[in-house]
Amino acid sequence: MRSEEEKKELIQRLRRVEGQVRGIQRMIEDDRYCVDVLVQLSAINAALKKVGYHLLEDHTRGCVSHAVANGDGDEAINELMKVIQQFSK
Repeated sequence: MRSEEEKKELIQRLRRVEGQVRGIQRMIEDDRYCVDVLVQLSAINAALKKVGYHLLEDHTRGCVSHAVANGDGDEAINELMKVIQQFSK
């Protein structure tokens, strides 16, 4: 479970990303230089990965460790590995 502070922080990060995406839309509408658009896309990708890694860590420390402690570790670890593989693409 995430604390209210963690939720707030994640939502703020995602709102920043949302603003960046709108900014890229405007850049494309304004025929901005391709490299400038690509730099902004890279920043968005990095920001989303940061959110993803945070959620991945929370899941591992919370749900997975709880499952391991309760004897359901194999299933939780298999699920975690699938998520890591998907996230790594």
